[in-house]
Amino acid sequence: MTTMKRINHDIGANFGNVLGWRAVIDLGLLVWWLLFVLLARDWTYRVHSKWFRLTKKRFDAIHYAGMGMFKMLIFFFNLVPYFALRIVGYPGA
Repeated sequence: MTTMKRINHDIGANFGNVLGWRAVIDLGLLVWWLLFVLLARDWTYRVHSKWFRLTKKRFDAIHYAGMGMFKMLIFFFNLVPYFALRIVGYPGA
């Protein structure tokens, strides 16, 4: 194997692993965010309402939209490339 092919192989192996672990960590953060808002909603609202003038309805809408956006970003920037690498048989994915 030539040096350039070996370097590309090593980069590909690491890139697939990085994407997979990024997805796991990001999904963990999303679950943590969801649980925090569900289980400590009043405390979280009190903290945020000290910084910003928010109604409870707006607070819920902001968190709902934020979690939805974060989920889409995880999907498009972590999971789609990871599975694309797996489909084409890239090493390490």
